[in-house]
Amino acid sequence: MARKRPDPFEVEEEIIYVSKSELKRDAQELFQLGVDIVGLSKKQRDKLPLSPALVEAMALADKLQGKHEALRRHMSYISKTLRESDNVPDIQAMIDLLLNKNNQADVLMNKIERIRNELISTGDDKANELLEKYPSLERQKLRQLIRQAKKEAAAEKPAKGYKELFQYIKEVIMP
Repeated sequence: MARKRPDPFEVEEEIIYVSKSELKRDAQELFQLGVDIVGLSKKQRDKLPLSPALVEAMALADKLQGKHEALRRHMSYISKTLRESDNVPDIQAMIDLLLNKNNQADVLMNKIERIRNELISTGDDKANELLEKYPSLERQKLRQLIRQAKKEAAAEKPAKGYKELFQYIKEVIMP
């Protein structure tokens, strides 16, 4: 009986085996992600790119807060829904930003403070640059807040305009 020679041009498929432990770890990570999402406030959750099914599941989870066993079972449903979701890395990145992991929010706050200080010191040049970068800013309101902050700094009054300018920039720049 003649043996068939292997074809040198034939591509063999590589089968990737996933261990049961790895599957369990992935499931636990998604369960923890669901717990983190449920732990966020409704305002923070609105910033997440959640699918309609997840938004519905979160609304039900809010109603089940006092019922421990029902909430635990519902968390399993949420993790299953997350497994079927395509944008889990996007959701995780937003949660990390919201929960200030890796100090991303601190870095962003420092950037906003630098922008505010530059606006007060340089005035219209920096304002025009900022308006080009963030078109949702209102030119008139921005210039008014800059003038108010400059006036308060010169008169050594409480920094109300200084804080308002920071909040206005923060609302536009932060996701």
